[in-house]
Amino acid sequence: MTTAADEIIHLCWSDYVGVTRCRAVPAHQYAARRERGLGWAVAGQALTPFDDIADNPWGPMLEVRQTPAPETEVRLDLWPGVPPFHIVLCESNTADGQGWECCGRRFLRDALDRLRAETGLGFAAAFEHEFLLTGPGAPRETPFSLAAMREAAGVAGMIARALTEAGVEPETVEPEYGRGQYEVSTAPAAGLMAADRAVLTREVIREAARRAGLCASFTPKPAPGAVGAGAHVHFSLLDDAGRNAAYDAAAPAGASAVAAAFCAGVLRHLPGLCALFAPSPVSYFRLGPHHWSCGYAAFGVQNREAALRICPSPHADPERRRAGYNIELRVPDGTANPYIALGALIRAGLEGVRAGLPLPPALDRDPADLTGAERERLGIRPLPGSLAEAIALMEADATVAGFLPPVMRQSWIAVKRKEIGMMEGLDDDTVCARYREAY
Repeated sequence: MTTAADEIIHLCWSDYVGVTRCRAVPAHQYAARRERGLGWAVAGQALTPFDDIADNPWGPMLEVRQTPAPETEVRLDLWPGVPPFHIVLCESNTADGQGWECCGRRFLRDALDRLRAETGLGFAAAFEHEFLLTGPGAPRETPFSLAAMREAAGVAGMIARALTEAGVEPETVEPEYGRGQYEVSTAPAAGLMAADRAVLTREVIREAARRAGLCASFTPKPAPGAVGAGAHVHFSLLDDAGRNAAYDAAAPAGASAVAAAFCAGVLRHLPGLCALFAPSPVSYFRLGPHHWSCGYAAFGVQNREAALRICPSPHADPERRRAGYNIELRVPDGTANPYIALGALIRAGLEGVRAGLPLPPALDRDPADLTGAERERLGIRPLPGSLAEAIALMEADATVAGFLPPVMRQSWIAVKRKEIGMMEGLDDDTVCARYREAY
């Protein structure tokens, strides 16, 4: 690969608040940086999405090395007059080359290793990315309409091309429910690449929008009265042959025994997991009953008001039906670190597998339409209504709190409490605007 003298490569990572941070080097120096990466002050992990940093245990001296994962490198030379968009994702290592305990990518790696060691299974996932296009000339046509797609034809086409060339396998680029809102879904990826692909997809979308003179925001709630935006996770389990181990045609809802127990573990711990899946104050403007997002820890088949739902495959062929079968977690949004979200999902599912938990019957209605007594009988619990409540539930669930190493848990909660404090006293419009600009 030849590069121009002014080309740079961005060494990037997703931090606690799901912001893609970076350091950059001239592209011709990248080969020399691949083994040891670049230094980064550990205290940077305590940054909020804004120009503030939380109290943290590290101080000004400690560093980690942001070390490239070569398989994540993307180079797009699609925009005349603009240097290529050249990016590689990194993992945080200590000075002796060991994985840093507060690195999100390492957190996911450890969860994947536990899943493999205890069940012999792998994990595959794909995110649905909902985002809002803003700026001069941003599309404002009727939601879900052909007009909305044609009004955004230029930027939508460039997004599709850029994602294809980036190798993230886009499957849909479509209009969503809000005016100016769109959704991109990609093919599932196994292991670490599931989260890598989520970060790369968002950043490629942002770059394509930027080159069109627009801004793509992945905030969960762009304005108090606006349609919310999620980052739903579709996932499955894989056997050694790469076949979908989550599916059993003879089982209730088609969920294999291991998948049923996995889902039951997620449901058991979901209220405490919300802090990691929906980790910003503005996240709770989106979550709630009757929002087609979810307000309760409920399970269903094709039920979009259930936090966890089965998505059956439409194929008649048994093997294609197996391959297309997946489970959707609807809580996460674009403020979550994808590595931490997937790592916590796997750890909670593994708790269910260890305990052999039964999967509750699939709910065929909106859980908000049930009476309180009916929900209690069915074991359906409400999800938290604020980030502060979510953190309290996380801390009260020793299992979920224990997913994070002690220093990671302490520093992560400090960042989130800093965010909460920064939003106190602000009206809802201002809170939404700040997150719309940050994400």
